[in-house]
Amino acid sequence: MCGISGLCCFAGDAKGAVHAVNEWMKDRGPDAEGIWTGADGAVTLGHRRLSIIDLSPAGSQPFRSADGRYTIVFNGEIYDYQKLRQKLLSEKKVTGFRGTSDTEALVEACGAFGVKETLQMCKGMWAAAIYDSRCKTLALTRDRVGEKPLYFGWVHTDNAADGRESFAFASDIGALTKIPGFSNRIRRDVLPLYFRYGYIPAPYTIYEDLYKLVPGSMLTLEAPYAKFDVPSDLYGECHRTGSGCYEGKGFRYELYWSMRDAAVEGFRNPFRGTREEAANELERLLREAVRGQMVADVPIGAFLSAGIDSSTVVSVMQSLAPGKVRTFTIGMNEDAYDEAPAAAEIARHLGTDHTQLYISEQEAQAVIPKLAGMFGEPFADSSQIPTYLVSQMTREHVTVSLSGDAGDELFCGYRSYASLSRIWGKMQSVPYGVRRIAGAALLHNPLPEPSLYRTKGMLLQADGPLSLGRLQRNAEFGIRGRIPDEIALAGSAAKGSAVPAAAEEYLPELLLSDACKDAMLRDLLQYHPDDILVKVDRTAMAVSLETRVPLLDRDIVEFAWTLPVSYLRNDQEGKLVLKDVLYRYVPKNLLDRPKKGFSVPVKKWLLSSALRPFAEDLLQPDKIRRQGYLDADLVSRLWSDLTERGIYRPQIWYILMFQNWLEKTIQNN
Repeated sequence: MCGISGLCCFAGDAKGAVHAVNEWMKDRGPDAEGIWTGADGAVTLGHRRLSIIDLSPAGSQPFRSADGRYTIVFNGEIYDYQKLRQKLLSEKKVTGFRGTSDTEALVEACGAFGVKETLQMCKGMWAAAIYDSRCKTLALTRDRVGEKPLYFGWVHTDNAADGRESFAFASDIGALTKIPGFSNRIRRDVLPLYFRYGYIPAPYTIYEDLYKLVPGSMLTLEAPYAKFDVPSDLYGECHRTGSGCYEGKGFRYELYWSMRDAAVEGFRNPFRGTREEAANELERLLREAVRGQMVADVPIGAFLSAGIDSSTVVSVMQSLAPGKVRTFTIGMNEDAYDEAPAAAEIARHLGTDHTQLYISEQEAQAVIPKLAGMFGEPFADSSQIPTYLVSQMTREHVTVSLSGDAGDELFCGYRSYASLSRIWGKMQSVPYGVRRIAGAALLHNPLPEPSLYRTKGMLLQADGPLSLGRLQRNAEFGIRGRIPDEIALAGSAAKGSAVPAAAEEYLPELLLSDACKDAMLRDLLQYHPDDILVKVDRTAMAVSLETRVPLLDRDIVEFAWTLPVSYLRNDQEGKLVLKDVLYRYVPKNLLDRPKKGFSVPVKKWLLSSALRPFAEDLLQPDKIRRQGYLDADLVSRLWSDLTERGIYRPQIWYILMFQNWLEKTIQNN
């Protein structure tokens, strides 16, 4: 786990600029720094190292292939790199290796088999940049599901004499702002997306001309690395071509793997065995994935909540380990949010070496001012706070931690999936025009919000299961009308401009002919990589902790898409086949309790004497008007709804995290 960076054709001191970027990412790689510049000076690559495999200098980066043609900077892990090494040796592509790192195996395989072909072979998590000195090309790539981040684009600098933009990339978007003279403006038209979701979905970022590389993709640039227009729906463009590739002048964007295609393939070729046989196969795949992800030259452990997902990962991990696995949980002194006692019971049953830490409300609240620096752009999933705290505690004992993320999305765990299917089943028999008129009438009902009438009115506006899912989410949050869009658009230069499409919006309705499966796909294309995985990566990297997610192993993901919905959930519960595996290790009675979730009491905190002054300072109407990004009157109404009427909407937290980020950004640049 590391931080990578690079500059192409930079008008200035490229090495100095890359060093500045690397310094910002020091927590991602506290062990060493490396910088390399090509012979012609056009490309400079940077690396910050967190040593995990091959702790010797032989694993340092940037790393050059034995023939000197390829230079790589790599962030992540290739879990099956030993197989890659054996393939290179058996096919006589190499005569030997200089060290034992997965990076060396990866760069030599890229030279022997091709970059795209190598990526398709590998299992792992990564973001990487591979420079080909013979062809003068730079390839950027990201893992299949988006565990590792990679930002790219064109940096505008005040000191560029000719006004040119320089191509740049990094693991942290905040790091790119440390390039001397950085002057990219805030991208106003993505703010409505942020206020809908609490994060900015890929491929967009908070800055103009900077983007997130989409999971499962590869972007190859040719010299002179000139600026090109990035299509707003680059991922969709690849799917529409039928070849998974989109080409323009001087660049090529292609998918080497697609979550959408994996879902379609699994739906067309469903698992034909019994549910017990499905559990047997899932357990086999889990054991293989966990075994591969337990490889490290440093201490390794696992997060353990009282949930199904982390308990399953830890159960398999302990069954494979030669000794006691280190497990970690944090508790909170509020029963509604505290899963530490239940996690301790599971740990005792499994026999792990368990550590738990109870955090006070004051300790949790003290994290909030730090969040802007961790994420580099506005991000507002409030579970970022406990995730940071459990990562901080875990790092005191180990360098690598496995987590149970992705169980809900892969195995239909969210109750909303079942309700979505049920509601759409009832609605679709009524013509859309009739539903829309009836919904509008309910929305104009003169009852206070939130109310059941308004919720029903919102849901009746849906023209398909995917739009129903979006409206259902808004209804749960008590959002009426266009509040998320209006926060940013009113009073700003972007008023009336088009809002870019998020990934979930360009999926066709009922791609998989099942509302439940389509909702899962929507979340795995957007919510999971852009929210959940971002939260885990940034908070863990802030304390130099590597996290690994066995449930996102390629083979497990592809197998999960073949399972019929009846193996995943019934009317009462989800994750059925995953539970079938877990109950082979842990008695059902230890898990048979309501899930409390990894969250914090945001509403209570914001009304407390400790946080209310912090919030009110950020939400001062005069300050907001002076900054010029948000509608000060609407923000004041939302805050009054909370403080005077007790109506909490997540947009309040989203606004606070935006304002906190904005103030920190202005101070630091």
